[in-house]
Amino acid sequence: MRYFSLYELNQKIKSALSTELEPVYWLVAEIGEMRVGQNGHCYLDLVEKNGDFLYAKIRATIWSNTFRGIGSWFESITGERLRPGLKVLVQAEVKFHHLYGLSLNVKDIDAKFTLGERALKRQEVINQLIEDGVFDMNKGLTLPLVPQRIAVISSPAAAGFGDFMDQLEKNRFGYQFGIKLFKAKMQGNDASDSIIQALHQIFDLQEQDDYFDCVVIIRGGGAQVDLDCFDSYDVAAHVAQFPLSVITGIGHDRDETVLDLIAHTRKKTPTAVAEFLIEQLQSFENQLDEQAYRLIQFTKEAVSEQQYELDRLYSSLKLSVVSNLLKQEHQFSQLQERLKIATRRTLENEQQAIESLRGALEKDSRQRLQDEKRYLTDASRLMEVIDPVALLKRGFSITYVDNKPLTAVNKPKIGDKLLTKTASASYLSSLEKILLPDNAPQKDQ
Repeated sequence: MRYFSLYELNQKIKSALSTELEPVYWLVAEIGEMRVGQNGHCYLDLVEKNGDFLYAKIRATIWSNTFRGIGSWFESITGERLRPGLKVLVQAEVKFHHLYGLSLNVKDIDAKFTLGERALKRQEVINQLIEDGVFDMNKGLTLPLVPQRIAVISSPAAAGFGDFMDQLEKNRFGYQFGIKLFKAKMQGNDASDSIIQALHQIFDLQEQDDYFDCVVIIRGGGAQVDLDCFDSYDVAAHVAQFPLSVITGIGHDRDETVLDLIAHTRKKTPTAVAEFLIEQLQSFENQLDEQAYRLIQFTKEAVSEQQYELDRLYSSLKLSVVSNLLKQEHQFSQLQERLKIATRRTLENEQQAIESLRGALEKDSRQRLQDEKRYLTDASRLMEVIDPVALLKRGFSITYVDNKPLTAVNKPKIGDKLLTKTASASYLSSLEKILLPDNAPQKDQ
């Protein structure tokens, strides 16, 4: 049995490859990993994937003298540097080394292919947003007339955020804005997730207390590659469906990102966004001034019309009052004269009635006095007749029982002490027997 050493086998593989393969191939692949060494060589992993599934992978090298030219030319055409995640069309030579195995030497890169791939990917995101029915949702929202409570998504270290704040704080009108920053990465692999997380934080606050008027997403200038997160479907879908108007100031003049297309309002730079907000407040103030001017003019016209109407009513009322006063004065004079006549007649009638009553009263009084005088004379005579003293003088006596005159009611009992008074003396006796009249029924005493 014949056998080979590993070195011999590798040499045969190398020989077979050099014999059977073309000198160079144009390959479509994605840059999986990329590293530039201190010697200037660029080391790549070229991969082919379907979603997250890896179909193929091979090492590749761009030697320093080639990398300097390819890298500069690629960046000048695409606006970005070579980086992991880019899909590229490369011209490569297949190499097999007995120690390092199979690899590719990259000779050239077609930058126009990468531009086309980026545009295609971007259009796919736009088409998906349209198909989902969310592309114009944020544009359909109404921006408040006075957007002063602003939620800002940006990096606090970004120059664009500083420019934005400086423009707002130093506005020539003295408008005041309430700014709350939600920190987010604005470039790199984690930028999309960071921006989405900031949107969630704003949404939670807005749900609690109607906290903001709008959302601003801003960043400073940078390379084209830094804009990839703003072409992300996930970021665009969240912004498109966000319940507040979103204003973008990505800070890049050459290209319009997907985020710019679906946002409520797109401005080129953070400074332009700040100026837009200031203009909104100025526009509202101008509307207030215009409405105030119209209100003043309307009020003046209304006051003038009402003044004319008041003057007319005053003149009419004055004539009516004077006429009524004269009429009432005449009626009053007539009533006054009638009252005088009626009063005089009433006084005369009452005077006659009084005189008549006076005569009758005097006559009645004299008769009453005479009657009373006769009554008093008769009463006096009667009192004289029934006076006990007078009776005693005429020979009568009075008997008392227990200091009370003896009467049919105050009857004595046998043994009672009786006091009998006459005009000349008093006699004390004791009752021994009660004698009844002859016709009275007899009973034992």
